Amino acid sequence: MPVLPGAEPFSADAGDIGVVVLHGFTGCPQSMRPWAQAFADAGYSVRLPLLPGHGTRWQDLNETTWPQWYRAAADAFGDLRSRCRAVFAVGLSMGGCLALRLAEERGDEVSGLVIVNPYIDSAGQSRLLPALRVIRLVVPSFPGVISDIKKPGQVELGYDRVPLHAFASLQTFHKLVRADLAKVTQPLLLMYSAVDHTVPTATNAATIHGRVSSADYKEIVLEDSYHVATLDNDAERIEKESVAFVARLSGRPDSPASGADKATP
Repeated sequence: MPVLPGAEPFSADAGDIGVVVLHGFTGCPQSMRPWAQAFADAGYSVRLPLLPGHGTRWQDLNETTWPQWYRAAADAFGDLRSRCRAVFAVGLSMGGCLALRLAEERGDEVSGLVIVNPYIDSAGQSRLLPALRVIRLVVPSFPGVISDIKKPGQVELGYDRVPLHAFASLQTFHKLVRADLAKVTQPLLLMYSAVDHTVPTATNAATIHGRVSSADYKEIVLEDSYHVATLDNDAERIEKESVAFVARLSGRPDSPASGADKATP
């Protein structure tokens, strides 16, 4: 199945600092391209992979499982590690979950994390979740939320259906990542939207904050964006804050981020 125009992966080779950028469940690189480009423009080497089953049709996603998505993320990370002295992992939604798993699995090889509206817990999202493994045997998909963006005129390229086999696999992945959050010791910048119609972001942020072991931890609430904040009104702030975060930790002389946020020491 051909990849949808705009859903193609992106890469850039620049300096010896790398950033792997990871998109969300049912999304594609289109929602992350401006963020990835901001890192490339700042002189970083970037990998933004298209995760298996994404960027074509929702039926293709239903034929994949979390180990395939994680393997694609790990391969992109490994490619950067082979050529860069330091590599950071950043992600939106499920991409944040993948970034956290890289930190859990790869330890000090991951120099830091930036996650936006991370999705590691579906608690309270639907009363049907406990029956998901049975429902998916009868119904292949549910209606999904696409383009949860506050900014007028912005559109996310993704699926408007949630493939239930794949979604059940995602729940398994969530449990695995949550169980190992204490292994995350890397510097962590977490940004989440005050209003999100797709993911219970405040609950997810609280879970991460309460379980990770990162001494260098900062949390920012995005007041003017919904779930796909990387395409929303706060996109510029996300780019500036994350580029400054990577610059600080890698010793680059970029300008520091503004201090107008909710920070957790």
